[in-house]
Amino acid sequence: MHRRLAALEGAEAAVATASGMGAITTALHSVLAAGDHLIAAGEFYGGTHRFLTEHAARLGWTWDLVNPGDPGAWREALRPNTKAFLTETITNPLTAVGDLAGAARFARAHALTSLIDNTLATPVVFRPHSVGFDLVCHSATKALNGHSDLTAGAVTGSRERIARVAAVLGSYGASLDPHAAFLLARGLKTLALRVRRQNENAQAVAELLDGHDAVAAVRYPGLPGHPDHRRAAGLLDGFGSVLAFRPHGGASAAEAIVKALRLPYAAPSLGGVESLVTRLDLGAAAGDMSGEAVRFSAGIEGADDLVADFAQALAQSPALV
Repeated sequence: MHRRLAALEGAEAAVATASGMGAITTALHSVLAAGDHLIAAGEFYGGTHRFLTEHAARLGWTWDLVNPGDPGAWREALRPNTKAFLTETITNPLTAVGDLAGAARFARAHALTSLIDNTLATPVVFRPHSVGFDLVCHSATKALNGHSDLTAGAVTGSRERIARVAAVLGSYGASLDPHAAFLLARGLKTLALRVRRQNENAQAVAELLDGHDAVAAVRYPGLPGHPDHRRAAGLLDGFGSVLAFRPHGGASAAEAIVKALRLPYAAPSLGGVESLVTRLDLGAAAGDMSGEAVRFSAGIEGADDLVADFAQALAQSPALV
């Protein structure tokens, strides 16, 4: 399984972990020591953000959160004790796509270890090692496994770097158990088929949502109106399976739409063969997505069926009544 994970990402080596957070935290522990500084570029997955805000200071780390598409902000955040640069391929849930090749070059130029969470893209859509990233992390709970029946993670990189990650992993006890490893290896066999179908389904639903009378805003990199569409189109082999949209009418409209959907399950995960929806409160700092929103993770159902289901659900929004 480790050889398969490494081959998928074009890496020398890989190690599996007991969860996606096990992957990102052990990778960070392998490159940061007390007194070190981290540049974190992106709107991070909640677990990663929580780890940094609640635990980095106790570990003696400092960190700065910067715009993933603004090299000027990276340079301003750089300190003499900066040791690593962390970003995500596609952020969750606002689906931002930063200057990924530029980030890898920046890290290399300043002798930083570059780390990237490639969960939402998967190696079917993007292979970060090809543009120079040192360590690639995944929540294999999501698309790598694809069947919503295990918790796992993965880290890929050079043999030397993965040996250091594995040493930390052993000390913290976040190793993947053999049966979960079997399930993950089995899930990897259909990864390309699943991800391509999921990307197609997400694109179809995004196009329905875009400009719909019940929808105030939608974020999906495959839409020309997405702020990072041009960058994503030039960098990625697809736009991912996840989108977010804000309905007119606030929380009551979001609740009504989610309840009216018949095909997607209302659940907080993503990347599985079944479509999922979950409500989000994105607060006041998310631009046109501020407030109550809905995240959709496309499964492998028929695109026409998903589009029809969303059309009937949107028609029941209180904003249209």
